[in-house]
Amino acid sequence: MCATRGAWIAAVSVGAVEALKDQGFCRWSYTMRSLIQHAKNNMRSFLQAKELSSSSSAMVLNKMNSEQKNQAEDSLRKVMYLSCSGPY
Repeated sequence: MCATRGAWIAAVSVGAVEALKDQGFCRWSYTMRSLIQHAKNNMRSFLQAKELSSSSSAMVLNKMNSEQKNQAEDSLRKVMYLSCSGPY
């Protein structure tokens, strides 16, 4: 009975391995294709995040530049006003 049970376990194991081989789980091409697909998906999301980050940082930089420009114009306007309206 023990030998019969062992034979069945061996037969089921061989059948399972063969089924996995037929489905491609045990092949290198499946593994490589899976890794490449995973890398492409991650790279795509990384590039989108990087693009979003660069565009948002450019927007912040433009806003800072416009604020600094406005501050410089206000300072120049104040200097011109004080120098033109001062005593002669």
